[in-house]
Amino acid sequence: MNGTPAGLAAARLAAREAVVRGLPLRVVHVFTGQKTRSFDDAPDWPRARRESGELVAEAVATASRAVPGVHVEGLLLDGPPVRELLRQSRTAELLVIGGDDCAGTTRLPTDSVLVQTVSRSRCPVAVARGIRPPAGPVLTATDGSPSSLLALRTAAAEGRRRGVAVEVIHVAETTDGEASGRRLLEDAVAAVPELRTARTRLMIGEPAGNLVRAARRGRMMIVGPRGAGGGTLLGGVGLQLLRRCACPTVFVHGNPAGDTPSAGTVPTAGALIS
Repeated sequence: MNGTPAGLAAARLAAREAVVRGLPLRVVHVFTGQKTRSFDDAPDWPRARRESGELVAEAVATASRAVPGVHVEGLLLDGPPVRELLRQSRTAELLVIGGDDCAGTTRLPTDSVLVQTVSRSRCPVAVARGIRPPAGPVLTATDGSPSSLLALRTAAAEGRRRGVAVEVIHVAETTDGEASGRRLLEDAVAAVPELRTARTRLMIGEPAGNLVRAARRGRMMIVGPRGAGGGTLLGGVGLQLLRRCACPTVFVHGNPAGDTPSAGTVPTAGALIS
């Protein structure tokens, strides 16, 4: 948590997710030291650490105001942000972070805290978007890959948890792929019995752009971090959704949401300072 609008949006989203799951919320900030303005500045470590504690307290208060009754605690950690976030992901059901790195950029550095966390987390990662209240269906996309199948299972659990509709999307790049795209959608939904009542939608064109547009009417977009190509840190479509998606975006890792984590049950929230 770093006190930015994106960080506070993460605290609010995490509070809602904690209550939906019936779990406590932990707000985390990683202290990496004071950022001095020049080499001649002497670092004031006690003051910098105190200010970091104040950021945690602000996020805790924000979460409590957003969702009265949520059980929330703050935690100030020391060390590299990516390392500490990944450690938290080992025992969390859901990791929620703000999309600060996305603001005003056309390209996300692969070594950024956001990309590294979304790509390597042991649990699902939700990227918060602004202050928009939740509305619309849970959206998920499939390309037939194992990663997208896990996203479908997670979407089924999230739709059931919220009592809202789930919509499964596949994007065929040309009209020639329309028939095979419909078969892929049918097979994907059939592989997840909990989605038997889900709506399906076939879109034609460039995958990332179509999914970004579809997300404007969803309460949440759930995807796998790597598509059918696999092998990369974060797939090309995943990178575009990370940067441009209009609703909270969940990148699925490990066990589908709704399963009990192997080593803990505390969701973690906060946009971490690198």
